[in-house]
Amino acid sequence: MASIQPVPHGDGTQQRRRSKNKRLRQAVHRHKPISKQGIQERLFTLAFSGLVYPQIWEDPLVDLEALSLKEGEQLVAIASGGCNILSYLTTAPIRITAIDLNPAHVALNKLKLAAIRHLVDYRALHRFFAEADARENVHAYERYIRPHLDETSRRYWEGRDLLGRRRIGYFRTNLYRHGLLGTFIGASHLLARMHGRNPRKILAARSLEEQRKIFESELAPLFEKRHIRWLLNQPPALFGLGIPPSQFEALKGNEIHMSNVVHQRLERLACRFDLSDNYFAWQAFGRRYATGRAGPLPPYLLRENFDNLRSRIGDVDVQHRSFTEHLASKPEASLDAYVLLDAQDWMTEEILNDLWGEIERTARPGARVIFRTAGVASILPGRVPDSILSKFTYNAEKCRALTAKDRSSIYGGFHLYVYKSAEAAA
Repeated sequence: MASIQPVPHGDGTQQRRRSKNKRLRQAVHRHKPISKQGIQERLFTLAFSGLVYPQIWEDPLVDLEALSLKEGEQLVAIASGGCNILSYLTTAPIRITAIDLNPAHVALNKLKLAAIRHLVDYRALHRFFAEADARENVHAYERYIRPHLDETSRRYWEGRDLLGRRRIGYFRTNLYRHGLLGTFIGASHLLARMHGRNPRKILAARSLEEQRKIFESELAPLFEKRHIRWLLNQPPALFGLGIPPSQFEALKGNEIHMSNVVHQRLERLACRFDLSDNYFAWQAFGRRYATGRAGPLPPYLLRENFDNLRSRIGDVDVQHRSFTEHLASKPEASLDAYVLLDAQDWMTEEILNDLWGEIERTARPGARVIFRTAGVASILPGRVPDSILSKFTYNAEKCRALTAKDRSSIYGGFHLYVYKSAEAAA
């Protein structure tokens, strides 16, 4: 998603930045500035003014099962933290365009591309992104990565955050404690510790049965606290998860209290998947990946994928623009796969229809579109015209099965739409 950050004047950069900021505001701002909802929306765009996701929070294995990528295909994805686009690349030689309105995410993706290309070996890559807490990482950046970064990305990583810290220093102090999401998880841990609870205890479990037992004794009681239930019912409480006010209502659904929803999703994360195979749980409860090289990791950080990843890294292009804007620049019937994350939950009907008009125009027969929603149901029926949706197939049973496999556990629904051939659409 987008953010609002100052940049130097000159050669039209400031004008382009205003345009991207405007698109973010169009997606989020739906109420008058002086209203309660309007204030919340503007606080959200302010919160999105920097790095949000040091790690993407969608399960790439579910994505890959749905996408069934084949050699030579063209994929367009919202970049976010970059973990998933790189994980896709490990499975097949495909062309990927990664799009994001947030300049911090663009800088993170370009840093990852340069690191994969130019760090000396897999061990250095593991130390940089899996451990992300070693002094050697800053030296590696200076020697191997910095010379290959564009000026904008260098300026971001060598610049300072609101606390005066050089951003490249995040890789010396655990990258995953930084960014809006990292701060949110840290604040959640602090709140739990203030009540005598320790989320890290669940990481000692050796079975699903033990995971559930620890969750029920250590974390579930927090959701019975009246002040915690009140806090979670306020939209700003979930800004750290990247949830704007409009998506907050979709996530809440028919529940009276948001705490019930958060409880259910956290229980799924803690109890449904074995910790030895769920790096999302390690990030949520340990604020890092598992120590040691045998712990679960995103596919792009696994040793067995390193050679393929490095040989294919030139097939990724990262762009700072909107998804719809990029699609409008592409020829008809030129793309095979689209990854929208949960961005559509933010969109007005006008923006949503523009997006799907371009998807329909650029899709090849058999093209796959995947996305997630805060709520359970797909948000497209009734919002995107039937003249477009009728050209795609949607298997609700398959989507429910894929949702159940998503180890991140934060989303209510995973959705897959497949573009029909011209003959089938007719």
